Amino acid sequence: MQNMKVKKYAGFWLSCAAALAGLGALVLAPAAAAESVRGGLELCSSVIVPSLLPFFVLSGLVSSLGLPQLLARAAEGPMRALFGVSGLGCVPFVLGLTGGYPVGAAAVAGLVRSGDLSAREGERLLPFCNNTGPAFILGAAGSGVFGSSACGAILYLSHVLAAVTVGVVFSRGRRGAAGTAEHGELQVRSFAAALSDSVKNAVSSTLNVCGFVLFFCVVTGLLDRAGIFSAAAGELSASSGAELAFCRALLTGLLELGGGIGAMSGLAPTPANLALCSFLLGFGGLSVHCQTLSVLEGTDMKCARHFAGRILHGLVSALFTFIAALILF
Repeated sequence: MQNMKVKKYAGFWLSCAAALAGLGALVLAPAAAAESVRGGLELCSSVIVPSLLPFFVLSGLVSSLGLPQLLARAAEGPMRALFGVSGLGCVPFVLGLTGGYPVGAAAVAGLVRSGDLSAREGERLLPFCNNTGPAFILGAAGSGVFGSSACGAILYLSHVLAAVTVGVVFSRGRRGAAGTAEHGELQVRSFAAALSDSVKNAVSSTLNVCGFVLFFCVVTGLLDRAGIFSAAAGELSASSGAELAFCRALLTGLLELGGGIGAMSGLAPTPANLALCSFLLGFGGLSVHCQTLSVLEGTDMKCARHFAGRILHGLVSALFTFIAALILF
C-alpha cells in the first residue's frame, strides 16, 4: 500500500513538473511555439483533415446503417481463421488500412459502443486494425520524401503485410476457434439520420486528432529550440554511426509521425532509410497513441495491446521493407 502511494504521488509530481516546464518553455520561446503551431496547422489542413474526415464520416455511416452485420456473415470464416475474431472485425480492418490513424480504432470503438463487439474483442482488434492510410504512405512518404511511387508502394505493401502478421501473432491460439455467427438483427435507420450523426461525430474526432497533432508539433518545436533534439540526435548518431538526419527523424517520429516523416526529406531511398520510414509509419508515434485513446473514450477498452501491436507492427514492417529494398534496389 505504501509503495502504491509513493508511485501515485511520484507520478503526480512528475506530471506537475512536466506541465510547469512546458509553461516555462512557452514563456521563454513563444516565437518557436507559434511557428510550430503554424507548421502543425499546415499539416492538418493539407494532410490530416482531407485524409481523415471523409473516412471518419464513412466509418460512422457504415456502422450507423448496420452494414457491419451484413458483412460479418461473409467474413466470419476468414476473420476467425486468420485472427480469431468475429466477422465484424473485417470492417475496422479494411477502414484502418484505407483511412489511416485513428480511423480503424474509431471503427472498433463504434462497434463496441453499439454492443456489437465486446470490449475484450475490441482490444484484440486494435493491434492490427489501426494503421497508416495509403494516401499518407504513397503521397507524403513515397512521393513526398523519397520522390518515388515505387518506394511508396513498397512501404504500403509492407505496412499491410505487417498488419496481417500482427493480427495473426496476437490471435494467441484463438485462430479457427468456434464462434457464434449471430451478429444481431439489422437495425434499419434512415440515411439522413445516419449521415447527420456520422458527420457530427467525424468533425469532433477530426478536431481531436488535429489537437494532438498541434500539441506534439509544439512539443517537438520547443525541444528543438532548446537544443535537446539536436543533442540527443548527435549522441545517437555518434554511438550508432547512423546519419544525423536519420537519428533526428527517428527521435521526431517517436513523438509525432508527420514530423518524423517530414524530417526524412532529403534522405536517399536506401534500404536503411526506407526501413526507418516503415518503422515510423507502423509505430505511429506518441501522438497517434494519444489520438487512439481519445476515440476509445467510453468503451472500457485498454490500450496495452494496441501499444505492443504498434511496436511489433513497426519492427515487422521495417524488416519487410528492408528485405524488399535489398532485392529490388
